[in-house]
Amino acid sequence: MPEISRRTFGGLVGGGAVTVVAGTAAAAEAAEAADAAPVERPFKARPVPASGKRPNLLVILGDDLGWADLSSYGAPHIKTPHLDRLARQGVRFTDAYSGSATCSPTRFSLYTGRYPGRTKGGLAEPVANTTQGLDPTHPTLASLLKKAGYATALIGKWHCGWLPDYSPTKSGWDEFFGNFGGVLEYYSKLGQLGTYDLYEGDAEYKDLRYYTEILTERAVEYVGRDHDSPWLLNLNFTTPHWPWLAEGDEETGARIAAKIRAAKSQAEVTAALNHFDGGSVEKYTQMVQSLDAAVGEVLAALRRSGQEENTLVLFASDNGGERWSYLWPLSGEKFVLQEGGIRVPTIVRWPARIDGHQVSHEPNFSPDWTATLLELGGARPDPAYPLDGTSLAGYLLRGEELPERDLFWRVRANRALRRGDWKYYQDDAGKDHLYNLAADLREQADLAPDRPELLAELKTAWERTAAGLLPYPAS
Repeated sequence: MPEISRRTFGGLVGGGAVTVVAGTAAAAEAAEAADAAPVERPFKARPVPASGKRPNLLVILGDDLGWADLSSYGAPHIKTPHLDRLARQGVRFTDAYSGSATCSPTRFSLYTGRYPGRTKGGLAEPVANTTQGLDPTHPTLASLLKKAGYATALIGKWHCGWLPDYSPTKSGWDEFFGNFGGVLEYYSKLGQLGTYDLYEGDAEYKDLRYYTEILTERAVEYVGRDHDSPWLLNLNFTTPHWPWLAEGDEETGARIAAKIRAAKSQAEVTAALNHFDGGSVEKYTQMVQSLDAAVGEVLAALRRSGQEENTLVLFASDNGGERWSYLWPLSGEKFVLQEGGIRVPTIVRWPARIDGHQVSHEPNFSPDWTATLLELGGARPDPAYPLDGTSLAGYLLRGEELPERDLFWRVRANRALRRGDWKYYQDDAGKDHLYNLAADLREQADLAPDRPELLAELKTAWERTAAGLLPYPAS
């Protein structure tokens, strides 16, 4: 079996994929030109003495964005100049993963730094009714940073429970503007429960413009404020999640909204929002490119505010892509634990402390970023709720090697564990598989029959971790 390193693969797939869209505004072209030339190099920490000034933390999530949906990750037909530029200014991770294969469990893992199965609400895949949610007494990224002196805000998709029991403002965020559910029609704001779902705090907020535009406007206002303390902003776009609507598609949105209003069951609401009779590669491309433009606007506002240098920006997706995503060469998509369902584009930039034009092949997943942000913000985890993630701060800032560890996932239908280049995967039929991801990223060469001892070792490690999680309720 040929040995292909992650570094070699990263160069083949993503290293030279950064592109610039013809016809962009002159200012954007000038910025692109200033940043262009150098090719990505393997990650190396820059030894910069800590200033003692804690960074602002801007965490941006795309929704159902596939691993290769950015041009800097290999998409041949989607142009994402702003996110590509962000990658060039920081570190692009090739082996980064979401905490689960669907929306809300990953958000649980990012907000708590723990496996979704540690909490009752995290067992929902995804949260689908008003009885499920993130327990307000559980410490979160926001509540811990708030205790350490940070201002905190969440703009966009929450998807960790509905009022009256669950809300970002009950879980540590000072401010909330966005939707409680997992999906909404981009214009009417009719959402997952068939009701209006755009809120400021706990009160409905009426705005029938395209949702991505509204969230961008709010985020631009937030980062542009004259803050008197470091801040955390979780900016959670719904783009490019279905229904497949780009800016200007009001007529299609109105048809979907009419179906939702006429629905006589939850199943009919879900069917309308799924938009199975719509969408295309072209429409999906428009949506991803609108996400890219939105991120570009927020980053431009950050630059104008004078806070860019000491703001850590983390961009990722909440899970793998689906339906129209470009996922090559991965197998699987959202909902399953094959690479296409959990491997996500991930970019980090912090000009004050991290050099640009770098690529990292270190495996990591959502709970690692929780641990990292808490450490950088000087916040202490609650010992009663130990983190499952490993902080990457030492790796990013001091060049420390990450400890050997397993990345673990559990969903009802699948199980998976990654250790180094090896991945244990159990499919929905209960069959065990073993893959060497360095040589077989597409998960086609099942080595389980050839390496039974290793398969047994990884399976045992998975079962040991799973034994400490809450059981799924009877379906």
